Amino acid sequence: MKNELILTRPDDMHLHLRDGDILAAVASYSSRDFGRAIIMPNLVPPVTTVNAALAYRDRVMAVVPATDDFTPMMTLYLTEATNPEEIARGFASGAVKAVKLYPAGATTNSEGGVRDIKKVMPVLEKMAEIGMPLLVHGEVTDPEIDIFDREAVFIDRVLDPVRRALPELRVVMEHVTTKNGVDYVKSADRGLVATLTTHHLILNRNAILAGGIRPHYYCLPVLKREKHRLALRAAAVSADPRFFLGTDSAPHPIFAKESPCGCAGMFTSINTMPILATVFEQEGKLGQLETFTSLNGAAFYGIAPNSAKIRLVKRTRPQIWPNRISAGPDEIMVFDPGFPVFWDLDRHKRPATLQKEATS
Repeated sequence: MKNELILTRPDDMHLHLRDGDILAAVASYSSRDFGRAIIMPNLVPPVTTVNAALAYRDRVMAVVPATDDFTPMMTLYLTEATNPEEIARGFASGAVKAVKLYPAGATTNSEGGVRDIKKVMPVLEKMAEIGMPLLVHGEVTDPEIDIFDREAVFIDRVLDPVRRALPELRVVMEHVTTKNGVDYVKSADRGLVATLTTHHLILNRNAILAGGIRPHYYCLPVLKREKHRLALRAAAVSADPRFFLGTDSAPHPIFAKESPCGCAGMFTSINTMPILATVFEQEGKLGQLETFTSLNGAAFYGIAPNSAKIRLVKRTRPQIWPNRISAGPDEIMVFDPGFPVFWDLDRHKRPATLQKEATS
């Protein structure tokens, strides 16, 4: 039985850090474990310009410990007023890695998103021309469409027509949650990849509703049936280069989760790597963990894998995390996977030592 893993330092290719007190509370949990992260732009107000992205990057780095080797990779929030030349300027400068498409009303702080995809086609055409990735929250928001079907309908009504019109457009289907999404990504021979979250690999929709309502397991896209979870899990451990980690770690104050209209999202960045080691071990695929967390995402974004290494150790007793952390006057609930986790990140060993061990 394997009790130690030395991996290339992972990247989180879909991360919410928020702002203010929450940013200050959660950023270090990502920077200690991940080398880079794609930072979501759905702040209030949203990050819609290059200057706003640079200012947000500065705020992130101001709360990251100086000892952490961490690079936030910034994104812009797509609106129907987005200027194609503005996004091209950000991409050319290296300051902005991608543009995020939120259908208006689909999730947290998405009210300023896109209502009519035709109105953003000039932006998408420019992105296809320059090779800039489009990150897609893949759900329709039509009230007549069942919430559990919104990803599949989005693929049929929105995403597939866009990709047919712009075959050169590079697309990331963020936080895929259905077998439909997995199969659609697998059907593409180029230009289409997907991020998978920690929580969607572990939970199905029973976790929200069976035995009582559990608001801390409410997320968007919402958890789906077991057959979909199994499809996501198979994709994650497959080593298919089209699938890689994007935690979608999305912290909210506890009062905002436990309310008559609770917020969607789970704070998972604090314990993702030990949990994922458990998931991959359960599947008999520990050897594929590095591919999923550290290699595939970097390859898609055209960047070299992180040079540093991390060490995961399997302990004899399960890990105990705090069930909540403080964020200014509020608290944030820590994700509970619902099973014991024996894997732990050894954060005391120096990267140079791990590099030597990994190549010996």
